[in-house]
Amino acid sequence: MLTNTKGQSKRRVKNPARVPKKHRTVGSRIIEGLEEAIAWTRGENNDVRVTLVHVPKVNVREVRTSMGLSQAQFATKFGFPPATLRNWEQGRSRPDAPTRVLLAVIAKHPEAVEDVLRKAS
Repeated sequence: MLTNTKGQSKRRVKNPARVPKKHRTVGSRIIEGLEEAIAWTRGENNDVRVTLVHVPKVNVREVRTSMGLSQAQFATKFGFPPATLRNWEQGRSRPDAPTRVLLAVIAKHPEAVEDVLRKAS
């Protein structure tokens, strides 16, 4: 506070341009993002940034056989349940998007996945 010439105190007003913005919490940013996503799906907000990722289609049997592995060996090496691997190969089910990404990496760079799994155990 400052004191004027008449002995009265007055408050110093901060310059609005210099007032730091209140830090937003992680939670508030998440909520804001969810609200934007909901608005976007309703067609209400076209100003949001949308990142689309192409998730590759992967022929699991082709990946496995190109590595010269049996279903049991492939499943054990990369941590897939053998029954799930059989279902994928026989078309009874499909790997979800993150698993297809992992399978695509295994197809191109199996040594990288093996290295990560080896270090994790």
